[in-house]
Amino acid sequence: MSKILVTGGCGYIGSHTIVDLIENGFDVVSVDNISRSNPHVFEGIDKITGKRIKNYKVDLCNFDDTFAIFQENRDIEGIIHFAAYKAVNESIEKPLMYFENNLNSLINLLKCVQEFKVPYFVFSSSCTVYGNPDHIPVTETTPPKAAESPYGYTKQMGEQIINEFAKSAGTHCILLRYFNPAGAHPSIKIGEMPIGPPQNLIPVITQTAIGKQDKMYVFGTDYDTRDGSCIRDFIHVCDIANAHTLALEYLQHGKSGSLCEAFNLGTGNGVTILEAIHSFEKVTGIKLNYEIGPRRKGDVIAIYANNNLAKTKLNWEPKFSLDEMMRTAWEWEQRLKADKTIFSGIPPELN
Repeated sequence: MSKILVTGGCGYIGSHTIVDLIENGFDVVSVDNISRSNPHVFEGIDKITGKRIKNYKVDLCNFDDTFAIFQENRDIEGIIHFAAYKAVNESIEKPLMYFENNLNSLINLLKCVQEFKVPYFVFSSSCTVYGNPDHIPVTETTPPKAAESPYGYTKQMGEQIINEFAKSAGTHCILLRYFNPAGAHPSIKIGEMPIGPPQNLIPVITQTAIGKQDKMYVFGTDYDTRDGSCIRDFIHVCDIANAHTLALEYLQHGKSGSLCEAFNLGTGNGVTILEAIHSFEKVTGIKLNYEIGPRRKGDVIAIYANNNLAKTKLNWEPKFSLDEMMRTAWEWEQRLKADKTIFSGIPPELN
């Protein structure tokens, strides 16, 4: 089995990707410093796959500790790099923290890739690299506009760093540009577990529905869209996870046409914020308490994917509908409320 290092393996997309990798025959090692995640996720992975994952509680901004992981695992064949700060609003308030964490951790990791001659590297990028595009849907060749937040800039810079690194080191790299991950694993054993107030729309919806929040806000309904709210491309987290497995297999089979390639991961369907709310209400029968608020700084007006390249080259196809995203997200939120012994308080270390 090929050994794959997953950084941020305790996170939302990282944990679902670990499950997909294991189910497709990969051996997985995780690194996650647990600063913004919950190690109980590994229990859920174990219940789904029957595999107990080794996690290194390491801050990737510490080069020596990062280097030691590779010294102990010299047979790592590929890396999937998720670990990063990702809250748009926080990045606007604390830009230096985002630049320092997201870029230094990436550079340290790439130094180890070069030193230990790791052949394959997959980067967790984002549709934020496109900024506010002139035309939608966006393709991988859509000219990037200025990012709307420091978080977006770290993804743009990260892609540039990896492109130059690939040319000099000869490492084959893939940049996966996610749109808006949503939902939970169909087993409802793992899902999105925000630390503090949620930043993404779907957990805001589910937390409002279950009573953790009194109400939610729709930030702006005066945009030039069909109902005035922003347009996003929601994609089930398991569909995103599977794309990482396919990306690694694509590299292993020597199908890559260049040292660094980018792929959009979205359904190709633009959904407004109000349409997403109505989908949740339809699936659950719950009327959400929401108010219309002013526009929010850092929000892109409208973006959704042209995903033809991922379909053609990676043989990837999104399988989950928006309603299924809402259903699994709601079932996961209900489990979080019911399973208080696991999901409340400070979790135990599972290193």
